[in-house]
Amino acid sequence: MRNFSHVDAASAKEASSNASKSSALFIAGGTDLLGTLKDEILPSYPEKVINLKTIGGMDGIRDEGGAVLIGALAKISALAESDLAIAHATALAQACEKVASPTIRNMATIGGNICQMHRCWYFRVPDNRFACRRKGGNYCPARIGDNRYHSIYGEQDGCYAASSHDTAPALIALGATISTTKRKLAAEDFFVINGIRSNALEADEVVTEISVPKAAKSAFQKFALRKSIDFPLVNCAAARLGDDSVCIALGGVYPSPVRIQAAEAAVAGGITEASAQSAADAAVAECRPLPKSGYKVEIARALVKRTLMELK
Repeated sequence: MRNFSHVDAASAKEASSNASKSSALFIAGGTDLLGTLKDEILPSYPEKVINLKTIGGMDGIRDEGGAVLIGALAKISALAESDLAIAHATALAQACEKVASPTIRNMATIGGNICQMHRCWYFRVPDNRFACRRKGGNYCPARIGDNRYHSIYGEQDGCYAASSHDTAPALIALGATISTTKRKLAAEDFFVINGIRSNALEADEVVTEISVPKAAKSAFQKFALRKSIDFPLVNCAAARLGDDSVCIALGGVYPSPVRIQAAEAAVAGGITEASAQSAADAAVAECRPLPKSGYKVEIARALVKRTLMELK
């Protein structure tokens, strides 16, 4: 690992201001960033790493009337075990319960989870050996290389990676709003590819809290090779909203999580075995898998149906 300055931040505003003055990255739990720095996967190394764990009051989970308000430094394990989240943001609590291992869940934060970089092995190869589209290159090695874990919905800005956040589909399905030091973003607009980032954040922008509207019912499903620790091959979240409509989001199938409006329309009249199957079929109707990722289409179809059936 190369040398860098380590700065403890007293507030999110201070962290953001500090990052605007030089090349910097933020660290909270560090479960993603430390490996990134050790392997030197990035095209440039940060001059400093700004520690967010020293910021007080940003790890709470509290009831805000019609929403659950979650501090960006709330631990994944705390959300998985929170009675408030389990009751009113069930899909998010279930997603947190399935993140990695107990050790990682006890270290990782919700803010870090939604900001983690892609897990594509071409992007993650040590010593930055592939100048892929995410790093300013002009091609995606996965398009003609080993693409068994990659997008089944085509490319996003030339990238065929697959999103690996377990919490992202849940936040989109639940209609969450993500607040930063600069603005508020709907979860659906937050998760977009942005250079090396898997979100819309600017280099000096810090996530501060997440507001999740209370849902009458929501659910999350995940398929991974190793249930105990792996990133998702496919994950799915669905929520029954206040107007009795249903929101459905898939992860692991595209560089960003995908909201499946065609599937939502299929269950607009109610969730039955038949309508859930129609929604599942609609969810994958536009899939364009790569040569080795086609098997994920059937996994996505199955997860959409299973998740919807939990909302009956």
